[in-house]
Order: sequence, then structure tokens, then C-alpha cells
Amino acid sequence: MRVENSFIGTDGVGEKTEQSIWEQGVTHWDEFEPSVVGGQRGDRIQQFIDEGRDRVAETDVSYFDHAFPSSERWRLYETFRERACFFDIETTGLDQDRNQVTTVSLHQDGETQTLIAGDNLTAENLRAAFDGADLLVTFNGKRFDVPFLEANFDVDLDRPHLDLMYTCKKIGLSGGLKQVEQDIGIERDRPDISGRDAVRLWREHEQGRDGALETLVSYNREDTVNLKTLAETTTERLDEQVFVG
Repeated sequence: MRVENSFIGTDGVGEKTEQSIWEQGVTHWDEFEPSVVGGQRGDRIQQFIDEGRDRVAETDVSYFDHAFPSSERWRLYETFRERACFFDIETTGLDQDRNQVTTVSLHQDGETQTLIAGDNLTAENLRAAFDGADLLVTFNGKRFDVPFLEANFDVDLDRPHLDLMYTCKKIGLSGGLKQVEQDIGIERDRPDISGRDAVRLWREHEQGRDGALETLVSYNREDTVNLKTLAETTTERLDEQVFVG
């Protein structure tokens, strides 16, 4: 589903009204006429569509991020996927005020890069990496990855954010990222490695153990790249459940 299939971004239009519009065969902005709904509501929807067309052309993800209910922000993905940045971090613990970010992997435009503490993981490089990202995509990133980065580096990540943990819950998938991946059939090169192992690997790297950093980076990059598959799978399933097209 693209944002151009959505009418729920209009003030006063909820799921029932949107479903009613779709059921009348109006499944795209181009097919809408105010008479489909009638009255002021029809006029408001037309105004939303007119504004929305300009915002899509401008790649203004924030406009739709604010217009759509938080539970419906998954609809942003299909329209703005080319502007999405998938990212995941590894740390030495769960406390953003005491623990360190060790690696940050980002996947965007088909390319994956990893920033490593003590090497190229700096505030300047993080800002540059996120500069072209209009839509962040993470798993539990709103509660963990973003606060960790903002607390430890001078970066502002206040922008549209699709947290797939909540998207997964909408289709009945719960648990951590590894569990969800298993549930939908995403395979890993190293399924035996966990977040706890990531902490151990960093400590081993600090102690000079050969291969520890390479294994950690590989694990972090796989987390990140798999987010793209997860985003596509979950939004497709929601599309099938929600959209009358």
C-alpha cells in the first residue's frame, strides 16, 4: 500500500470511513471525488489529497508521518522505501548512560556500512551516514538504538521512524528480532550468535582476540540487512489484511 491509497490522513477520517471508500471502488487518490463521501468530510479529503500530491513529489515523509495515526505509519514504507535507512547498533550493555556503542551498521540504497568504536564511529560520521535518510527503519530502535546514539553522540535522529517491532505485533509476531525472523522464515549465516554474544565479542576484540571484531561486524550487518526483508514482509502482510484494492 502506498500513501496514495490512503485517506486516513484526513482529519476526522478513521478506519471505517476509509474502508467504506475502498469498498466503493475508490482505492487511489486519482479515483476520488468529494461526492463519494459528501459534505465537508469529502472536501477535507480532497484538500488532503491535493496537499498530499505535492508532499509526495517533495519526498516530504514527515508530512505523512504526522498525518497518519502512529499505528498506520507502516504505510509510509512502500512510497518512501528508496529514502529509507535501515540501521542497528551493538553496545556493551543496556544502559545508555553507562554503556558504550561498539558498532553501528546502516543499510541504504543497497549498500551497507559499519562504523566501529575506536575507528570511524564518530558523531561527524554518524551525521553524514544519516544525512540522506528521510525514513529510519529499525527493530525496537525507538526505545533502544535512537536513544543510545543520541545520548552518546551529538546527533539528532528526530525524523520519521518505522519501528518494525510494533509493525510485527500488528500481524501477531512477538519476541525479539531473531524470533520474528525465524517465524517468517528469514535464515541467518550464524544463527547461534545473540546480543549477549555481541558484548562478549567486543570484549574479546579489546583483548586482542583474532576474528572477534570481524564476527561482531558480520552479526551486526546481518541484523541490519535483514530489516529490509522484514519490512517488506510485514508491510505486504498488512497490505493483504487491511487494503481493499
